[in-house]
Amino acid sequence: MAATHRIAVGAVVAAACAASLAGCASDSTGKHEGAPGPRKGAPAPGSVFRLIGDGSTAYTGAQPHLPEPERLSPGQKPPQFVVFSWDGAGEDSQKLFSHFRKVAKENNANMTYFLSGVYTLPEEKRDLYKPPQHSPGRSDIGFNDEQGIADTLEQVRLAWLEGNEIGTHFNGHFCGPDGGVGTWSVDEWKSEIAQAKKFVESWKTNTGRKAEAPLPFDYEKELIGARTPCLEGQKNFMKAARQLGFRYDSSGVDDQVWPKKKEGLWDLSMQLVPFPGHTYEQLTMDYNFMVNQSGTETQGDPDKFDYWGDQMRDGLLKGFYRAYDGNRAPLIIGNHFESWNGGTYMRAVEDVVKEVCTKPEVRCVSFHQLADWLDAQDPQTLARLRTLEVGEAPRQGWASFLSGRPAPAPKGVPGAPADKR
Repeated sequence: MAATHRIAVGAVVAAACAASLAGCASDSTGKHEGAPGPRKGAPAPGSVFRLIGDGSTAYTGAQPHLPEPERLSPGQKPPQFVVFSWDGAGEDSQKLFSHFRKVAKENNANMTYFLSGVYTLPEEKRDLYKPPQHSPGRSDIGFNDEQGIADTLEQVRLAWLEGNEIGTHFNGHFCGPDGGVGTWSVDEWKSEIAQAKKFVESWKTNTGRKAEAPLPFDYEKELIGARTPCLEGQKNFMKAARQLGFRYDSSGVDDQVWPKKKEGLWDLSMQLVPFPGHTYEQLTMDYNFMVNQSGTETQGDPDKFDYWGDQMRDGLLKGFYRAYDGNRAPLIIGNHFESWNGGTYMRAVEDVVKEVCTKPEVRCVSFHQLADWLDAQDPQTLARLRTLEVGEAPRQGWASFLSGRPAPAPKGVPGAPADKR
């Protein structure tokens, strides 16, 4: 980890707050408005300020708006978790990052933003990136310009201060058999992860924008999970991630059941949900809906845009209600900040956020928050939850199912005592 430098707290905190425009509001006592108390043993937000490395990042204490996870009480019905996550998060002229930050705040939601490291690296410094199995400076998603870097970093600052998670989508986004991430070794994944961290942790050096506020977190500690490009290379990535201290992965495909650990990481994969008008189910990602509607053509028939968006919205909602009224398995949704098919998928996602995130017993959270909650639970409780199939609610009700006692035998079973309740 880069060396740290201690500096005068007051002046630099004020400068950082001013530069980040929001998220640092405080009253006359210095307490942050709307922020919950810090986690046990963690300094309160703003109580410390320590620059890291070249000042691109800084340790500023506990993350605001990150609640302390609570263990379910015996017989307590689990909340319905929903995770909205964004691959390759960055801010461009569409301003979708800032828009969905606003949508999240208005609907009591936190989200996960998987930042692409090369979005913090200027085009003229592209040769600093040495991708596995490719020549230096190669990237299938390009790099960024000065304004794009500044805008992206501003959104990352504000997102974290609002309680959202900053994960990684790595760098060059290489897919397929020709040097794609699916062919990378464990060591090559470690190199890619190290470079993704380095670009975020040294953006001031690489851009020359020394006077700007740092990102208000230690990325070495903040970065606990990821999603691989095109969902490829999961096996070797997870081996590398486990050795580097990651806590979860979201690169797979799963049914709507309660998650378990795989290779020592929480497997928080996206899921299959109903696909209206079809007999098969669809992955909870905008790209997959698009491919099954307009193929690889990102701007298909405009007359179908509304219909396609409604298909995605309704499919996600069917998956939500199947879990909400059933096994309460977390719903994992993946997206991109793109205007595919006229932006219809962005509309669909926004509609879903607005419908589900304010419902009783629903928590729209980041992967970080979900992993914290899972870690806080009794392993036997989670094992019991994993016995429920897709959409299956406990037959005897939640109080009996999670009471901590053996479930009563169903009525009508020979030898079972009569249920006199």
